[in-house]
Amino acid sequence: MAILNQIRQRSFFLIVVIAMALFSFVLADVFRNTGTSDMNTSTVGSVNGIEIERDDFMRKVDNVEKQNRGSRSAIQSMSNIWDQETKKLVLKTEFDEIGLRVEKNMMRSLLKNNLSAFDEFKDSDGNFDESKLNQFILNLKEISPETTELQNSLVNYESWNIFESNIAAFGLEQSYNKLVEAGINTTIFEGLTDHHFNNDLVDFEYVKIPFSKISDSIIQVKKSDVNQYINNNQNKYKTTKSRAISFVKFEENASSADKLATEINLQNLIEDREEYDFNNKKNIKVPGFRSTKNNEEFVNINSAIKYFDSYVFKKMGPNEIPDEIFNLSVNELHGPYSEDGFMKVTKLIEARRMPDSVKVRHILIPYFGSLRSGPEVSITRDQAKAKSDSILRILKRNRNKFDSLLDLSSDKVSNQNGGEIEFAYFDSFAEEFRNFSFENNVGSIDIVETEFGFHIIEILTQNKKQRAIKVANLALKIEPSEITRDSIYNIASRFEIDANEDNFDDLANQRQFDIKKANNLKELDENIPILGKQRSIVKWAYDETTNIGDVKRFNLQDGGYAIAILKSINDDELMDYEKAKITAIPEVKKQKKAERIIKMVNVTDLDDISDLFDLGIETSLAVSLSSPVISGVGNEPNVIGFAMGLDKDQTSEPIIGKSGVFYIKLTDKRIASEIDNYQVQINKINSSNRNASRINTYDALKEKAEIEDFRSLFY
Repeated sequence: MAILNQIRQRSFFLIVVIAMALFSFVLADVFRNTGTSDMNTSTVGSVNGIEIERDDFMRKVDNVEKQNRGSRSAIQSMSNIWDQETKKLVLKTEFDEIGLRVEKNMMRSLLKNNLSAFDEFKDSDGNFDESKLNQFILNLKEISPETTELQNSLVNYESWNIFESNIAAFGLEQSYNKLVEAGINTTIFEGLTDHHFNNDLVDFEYVKIPFSKISDSIIQVKKSDVNQYINNNQNKYKTTKSRAISFVKFEENASSADKLATEINLQNLIEDREEYDFNNKKNIKVPGFRSTKNNEEFVNINSAIKYFDSYVFKKMGPNEIPDEIFNLSVNELHGPYSEDGFMKVTKLIEARRMPDSVKVRHILIPYFGSLRSGPEVSITRDQAKAKSDSILRILKRNRNKFDSLLDLSSDKVSNQNGGEIEFAYFDSFAEEFRNFSFENNVGSIDIVETEFGFHIIEILTQNKKQRAIKVANLALKIEPSEITRDSIYNIASRFEIDANEDNFDDLANQRQFDIKKANNLKELDENIPILGKQRSIVKWAYDETTNIGDVKRFNLQDGGYAIAILKSINDDELMDYEKAKITAIPEVKKQKKAERIIKMVNVTDLDDISDLFDLGIETSLAVSLSSPVISGVGNEPNVIGFAMGLDKDQTSEPIIGKSGVFYIKLTDKRIASEIDNYQVQINKINSSNRNASRINTYDALKEKAEIEDFRSLFY
C-alpha cells in the first residue's frame, strides 16, 4: 500500500517522464532523417527541374505490371517506367527549347502507322479505319478505369493515354533525329583523309623487346602508383554507387527424421485401414493405395502431385524410366523412394504396346465458340457435328475424296500438306486427338471432338509399337518439421548475435558455414546471387543508418535465413583501390618495365639493339592505319602511328606498345595517289556519322541533363 501511495503521489512526475520519452523518440526520428527533410516525398525524381510526381509514376508502374500479367517484377516495371519518363523529360527540355511539337495531323499519321496492322482497326477490305479507332478510344473512356483486351494485352483509358503519349514522344524523337542528321555534313578534306587512312602503306623493320624480358620480381608497385594510374585513366575506372556484402545462407532443409516421418505417413496411405463411420455407427474398411479401384481420385485427394492420365515410354527425351518401375506388373507398387524433394510410391495402372509417333490426316470443322474459330464461323455445335458426320460417311465410302474435301477444313496450315500431321506422343496436341491417333490402328477413321471443334481423323502410319505404361504416383512433399525449423532459426539467430565486423568470416569458418559474397550491388538492384530476389537486403545496405560491419538477419522468400554483413560502401565516382588494382597493377607494371627497358638502351641502330637483348630483327609489310596489325604480334596502333610519321630509312625513338617496347626503321612508305572525286568516302563517313547520331544523341542530352533520383526511398 505504501508503494501504491508513492506512485499516486508521483503520478504527475511519471506522466512527465513518459511524455519526455515519447518526445525523445520522435526527436530521434527527426534527427535520423536529417539531410532528407528537404527532399519532396511526393516526387520520385526530377529531370532538368521538372519533377516526376510519385502518384502518377506509381500508377504507370501499376499499369505496366497489369499489362505484363506478372511476367515482370515490380522493380523491373519501375525501372522501365523510370527510363521512359527520364527520356521523355530529357527530350522535352530540348524540344521545348527549339519549339518542336506534335500537331494534330502528325498525331493521326503516327497512330495510323503504329496501329494499321491491328485487326481491331481494319475495315472489311483490310484497310485501316480511323472511325473504328475513334470508337475504341471512346469505349475505353466510357468504361474507365476498367480494362479491355487489345492484341493479347489488357489496356484501359489511362494506359491508352500513356501509349499515345509514348508514340507522340517517339514521333518527336524521330523528327529531332532527322534535324540532327540534316546538320551532319562531311567535307572533301575528310574524304581525302579517309582515303589516305585506308590506302597509305608502310613497310618497316623492328625489334620488339617484350615486357617479359623484365622479371615481375624486380618491379615494385606502390599503392600510390596504382592510384595515380587510376586518376590518369578515369574513363576506365568510372563507377556508380555500390555496396558489397558477405552473407551466410541458412536453408530450411528437412532432416533425416523429417524424411522418416514422411515415409511413415506415406506407408499409412498404402495399406487399407479401418475408420469409424459415425453415420452407420460402425467401423468401415477404407481402401489404401494398393487396393483402391479409383486410382485417379485417390491420388488427387491424397498426393502432392496430381494424377497424370497418360502413357509413358521407357525413354522420354534425355530421361529414362528406371527398370524397377517400367517392368512392374499391373497393380504392383514400387517404393517408397525419395525423388526431387518428394517421398513417392509408384503403381503401374496399365501397360500396352503402342507407337511413340504417328502420321494422320484430318479435316477440322469448327463451330461458334470453339477455340480459335474465326469471326466467319457462325454454325452451332450441332450443325458442325452433322456436317462432320456427313463428311465421315463420304470418306468411309471413298477415302480418295479426302483431298477434295479439304476446302471444308479450317486448319489452313495442315491443308497445305494434304491435311497431314506427323507428331510424337508427347507433342502438344489436344488429348482427345492424341489418344485416338495412338490408341487405334492404322487405317482407323472417325470423328473426334476437341476444344477446336470436330476433327475427322484418319490414321495413316504409326512407327514400330513398343511397351508403354500408365502409372499413378502417390507423393508427399518432404518438408522440415517445426522442430527442424526452430533448430535452424536458433542456429541462424545465434550466429547473428555472435557475429560482428571483426569475427564474421572466422566465426563462419569455425562453425563450418559457407560464406558467399555479393559485390557491386546497385541502389535499385533486387536480385542477389544465390539468394534471388531480396530487395530488403539491398535497401538495408543503402540505408544511411547502416554502417560497414553491421550484421543483420533476413527472412528468405523461399524459407530460411541469410545473415548479412555490410563489407564496403562505394559512393565515389571512381573505383576504389581494391577493385581497380586487378587491372591497374598489370598496366603499372608494364609502364615500369618499359621505363627500365628504355634506360637499358643506349644505342640507336636496330642491329645493336637486337644484339643487346639477343632478339631478331623482324619485318612488317604493307601496314595501314585502318588495320594497325603487325603480323605475329597483334594490334599495335601506337607503333603503326609512329611508322606513318617517319621518313624512309629513319629509326624511331622507343615506342611503348601493348606487348612491349618497339624500335622501328622505316624501309618504305607508299602514299596513295589523289583521286578526282571523294564522294564515295564522303558518303561512307556521312552514313556512319548519321547512324552514330541516332544512337548517341539521347545519351549526350542525358549526360548533360540534371537528373535527381529518389526512387530508392519508395522501392
